[in-house]
Amino acid sequence: MLTLFVLVPLLVLLVLNVPWSHLLHLPSRHFPVHAPLLAVLSLGFANVVFGLALPALQVDVELPILNQLHFGFVADELTRVFLISIGLVVCAAALVSQRALASETSQRNFYSVMLISLAGMNGTVLLSDFFSLYVFLEVTGVASFILIAFEKNLFAVEGAFRYFLMSVVATVFMLASVGLIVLSLGDTSFSAVQLALKSPGATPGLLKTGVVLYMVGLFIKGGLVPFHGWLPGAYSAAPSGVSVLLAGIVTKVSGIYALVRLVRSVIGLDPSLSTVFLVVGSISIVVGAVAAMTQSDLKRVLAYSSISQVGYIVIALGAGTELGIVAATFHLFNHAIFKSLLFVDSASVESSIGTTDMGRMGGLGAKMPWTGATTGIGMMSAAGIPPFSGFWSKLLIIVALWKAEHEGFACLAVLASILTLGYFMAVQYRAFFGKPAENVTTAKESGPGFIIPAVVFALITVVIGAFFPLIENSPLSFLLLNKALPW
Repeated sequence: MLTLFVLVPLLVLLVLNVPWSHLLHLPSRHFPVHAPLLAVLSLGFANVVFGLALPALQVDVELPILNQLHFGFVADELTRVFLISIGLVVCAAALVSQRALASETSQRNFYSVMLISLAGMNGTVLLSDFFSLYVFLEVTGVASFILIAFEKNLFAVEGAFRYFLMSVVATVFMLASVGLIVLSLGDTSFSAVQLALKSPGATPGLLKTGVVLYMVGLFIKGGLVPFHGWLPGAYSAAPSGVSVLLAGIVTKVSGIYALVRLVRSVIGLDPSLSTVFLVVGSISIVVGAVAAMTQSDLKRVLAYSSISQVGYIVIALGAGTELGIVAATFHLFNHAIFKSLLFVDSASVESSIGTTDMGRMGGLGAKMPWTGATTGIGMMSAAGIPPFSGFWSKLLIIVALWKAEHEGFACLAVLASILTLGYFMAVQYRAFFGKPAENVTTAKESGPGFIIPAVVFALITVVIGAFFPLIENSPLSFLLLNKALPW
């Protein structure tokens, strides 16, 4: 069953690109123009539905040719969180992208690459060995590179090139890591590596080096400081719908999910690793927040904000406790929701007035009330303001740090949230209030393709925030990895 999350998108990709009109001697108008969009939306929705209902499963596969190499699929609470997040963000990105795709050919090509990205991300969150994880991370990376450069202008190609360079460096680290793990164990499965790391005897040095290199590659793919230089350029250069996909889920799956998975399923709560997470996470929080304050472009503000919010996830892992892992996972989900919401609204603004330069905005709230209201919800959730869902995940992070006796880092998380609220209030004022710029006078809502996903994300943020105290005894308890709340 789990293999269908990968195979079905690839099968649909094949069906969409077979020249049915030619084979059946039918004019091209008989093949639905919006079939690629409907296919992506259907598969994204299926991700959400099956993610909600998926039971705990584990499937191990042994290659007959390489009998020392095992790979497998696993479905647990963490997998369900990400399958649902992937489905929601893919649907939003598909809807937002529709307006920019003028021709039938561009629609088919764009949504075909999105299907590859969907298959890659699904495979990433389902696989349970280092080699297969690396392969599907690369599939996702290649698809993202193509999507960033899809418009083929200089700005887009430059952003894609930066993303490509980052991917190459991360690939070198991760491929070297896989080689070292195979040399030391002859197996790349999570279970085999976990057993070797926790064995009473001395752990092979090659294995430790391999795991460290793999995590460095994940730091790069996750856009953590000091490996963050590629991220603002890629997010701002990409087409609007691709920015939603990248910021909402691709970077989280490619880098941060794998970090959480390795900590939870392979490495465990290692004190020395916790120190690394605390330092890298805190630096990312501060650098991202300070850099966001200096930006005049809305997409770049959101890009640097993403670096800061990812820092919160990593610093939660640094708590070195089960509660820290729960907090990191829940904030990953919340970040996927509110950051996708903010990039959808940024796309709506860009579609309406043709720019994301905040110096050319002002007064948009009166012209675009849905966009203004949902942006306010997303920004308050990102800043950790109650009763929105982002408040609860940040509270869990702070409690986890405090209980682990990392009081200084907990205080840093609180102060950075105040900083986040400050620059988002400035963004809200410059874009949606204040004196309108000349090009704002004709602005209007960009249409249902933007409003629907924004409202859905806003509702998720509000509902989960409002009913969070009841969540541990509800069907949504998997968002907390089925753990009890600390109060």
